[in-house]
Amino acid sequence: MTMPTLVVIIGPTAVGKTGLSIQLAKLLCCDVISADSRQIYKDINIGTAKPTLDEMQGVRHHFIDRLELEDYYSAAQYETDVLSLLDTMFQQGEYALMVGGSMMYTDAVCNGIDDIPTITAEVREVMKQKLETEGLQSLCDQLRLLDPEYYRLVDLKNPKRIVHALEICYQTGRTFTSFRQNIRKSRPFRIVKIGLRRERQNLFDRINCRVDEMMANGFFHEAEGLFHRRHLNSLNTVGYKELFNVISGEWKLPMAVERIKKNTRVYAKKQMTWYAHDDEIHWLDADQMSTEQMLDRIMEIVECKQ
Repeated sequence: MTMPTLVVIIGPTAVGKTGLSIQLAKLLCCDVISADSRQIYKDINIGTAKPTLDEMQGVRHHFIDRLELEDYYSAAQYETDVLSLLDTMFQQGEYALMVGGSMMYTDAVCNGIDDIPTITAEVREVMKQKLETEGLQSLCDQLRLLDPEYYRLVDLKNPKRIVHALEICYQTGRTFTSFRQNIRKSRPFRIVKIGLRRERQNLFDRINCRVDEMMANGFFHEAEGLFHRRHLNSLNTVGYKELFNVISGEWKLPMAVERIKKNTRVYAKKQMTWYAHDDEIHWLDADQMSTEQMLDRIMEIVECKQ
């Protein structure tokens, strides 16, 4: 019996994943599963480039507007939730489509994620307070003592990674390293990864234009309405952070807009570096191929996998 197939569309931010995925979903007669760690939250629409109802063209999307901004969510929970949804989707059809640029989310579904305990609200609050009162360097020093192996590997400038590792240490009494097995899990479905890429300058131009469009569409007004919630982890993301600095009086708006563009370009480069290590991705050049050509090529790849 033919195994069901999960098609995964990945690529850097602003490369054109959304438009292609909607057309592909129509061809495959399936819904779209969003793999975006920010579009999953309600109330942040413009700054996350969340697809509008018009852009969705009647195609049902999952994992968009699912959570409140205060809700805690992890890649491990996303893996569990998506696998449960796929069980249902594959009873209705032979294809499912996952689209997004959140690398940890797509990896969690495709490869599995280590069985790391869910952190309690109490421990999260304690670590949040420690970060605010003691600072990142102090937490790095604590991690060096509690889990020296992970300390040598982690990005010491990434507070989210540092805090999470310490949460595990404090909650379980074990090192974060002891939970990191990096063993790929088997899946009861085929996985076909399609990557979109563009020439570097073209991609950067698209990013810059998209930021300008966001500002023209009311991004600053959206950020103003969220300013009182700026402490939430869900809002600790490119775009909102820079505009919050304007609202607080620290920056001028033109400077913030340029920083958003720059930081988004930096994020796109990180995405491409991450994807470069995955030899299972079938790459399509979105600068050289029309949407119709890309759809034809994707269907060829999918059919070859049967």
